[in-house]
Amino acid sequence: MISKDSNSKDIKVPRFKKENGFYTTKDRSQLMSKIKSKGTKPEIAFRKALFSKGIRYRVNENSLPGKPDISIKKYKLAIFIDGEFWHGYNWEEKKKKIKTNKEFWIPKIERNMQRDKQNEDVLRSMGYIVFRFWEKEVHKNQDECIKRILHYLKL
Repeated sequence: MISKDSNSKDIKVPRFKKENGFYTTKDRSQLMSKIKSKGTKPEIAFRKALFSKGIRYRVNENSLPGKPDISIKKYKLAIFIDGEFWHGYNWEEKKKKIKTNKEFWIPKIERNMQRDKQNEDVLRSMGYIVFRFWEKEVHKNQDECIKRILHYLKL
């Protein structure tokens, strides 16, 4: 259900295997296993703020492309709260700072960014308005983020 530009190819992400020169320690593996993809602190805080304003929503709606963190079908609204590392915040600067396993991480993050754009394009073609917030934006300036949603909803 993801749209693709006729000129853009999916970025190929190499498998994370020892044979490919990638390695991991038990400590690193344990650390990575604790990273959440759903229900992060910024998402929960944002949802609580919306709920306190009387806004009801769905969480990680499977029927929508990209499974938005928050969606309101009635208003055709999809909200994503993206982690800075995983979704490429300030990417051109940040990718220069990656020191280990560059061959894996750079294509991995770039593929995530590409998939985000493709999902957003499909949602827009379905008539949805898409809001994307960075986790740190929600953490530092949650009220402004909520105001943007309320302004769209005309509340």
